[in-house]
Amino acid sequence: MVYIIKFFYQTFLLPPGVLIVFLLLLSIFLHKKHSFLLSKVLVTVSLVLYIVSVPITSYFLLHPLEGRYYPPANPEGDVIIMLGGGAIVDTPNVQGQGHLSGFAANRLITSFQLHRVMDVPIIISGGQVFGYTGSESEIAKNILVGMGVPEDRIITENKSLNTTQNALLSKELVDKYGFSKPIVVTSAFHMERSIRQFKKVNLEVIPYPTDYQVMKKLVIDYSLFTPSADAMFRTSLALKEYIGIMASSLY
Repeated sequence: MVYIIKFFYQTFLLPPGVLIVFLLLLSIFLHKKHSFLLSKVLVTVSLVLYIVSVPITSYFLLHPLEGRYYPPANPEGDVIIMLGGGAIVDTPNVQGQGHLSGFAANRLITSFQLHRVMDVPIIISGGQVFGYTGSESEIAKNILVGMGVPEDRIITENKSLNTTQNALLSKELVDKYGFSKPIVVTSAFHMERSIRQFKKVNLEVIPYPTDYQVMKKLVIDYSLFTPSADAMFRTSLALKEYIGIMASSLY
């Protein structure tokens, strides 16, 4: 019973489901008022909103991105490059202030695990994108130090504001410290665009994707066709990556 109630309010009482229902009811009202053109427009908008907000859509958009690269079973390298993915600057943490976003936190966990296995330094690439985000690399460094990573094994790159700059400025550090076999850690959906940028700066890297957003094998379930804000966000995430990949040849 509780599950049914949860399904009902998540689907019909919260965005985007409540917006879809509202637009459909409004289109019916307008149709009865003989506003046929506007009614059809609202039905079309409702259909588009439904399509972009169901998990099945985000799955088919994200799955090809996340399946492009797979983590090596036995990774070998002399440095880990972790790409930033968002942070909040002034929230209280166990040691100091600041938290990483979900994307960046997953990347940090994987980087930490690789460091424990391989015992190689970590380059953290990410600056302060917005006024409220703080320096991603500095926040990540504080967290890693608190997890037991020696401070002298962490190299911060705190100027990059996008993937293009991540690659360019990380290469400068790789060259400066004499590394030859870097492993790049970033979200699986973001790896294709990242590799393209590293190739543009002539740096050959080993991809180690993490932070997967969809399952490798699709399991059909009714929830895949239920509108949700999370699914809409993942659809937007995938579309952003496809646009970024197309634009990667320009910058």
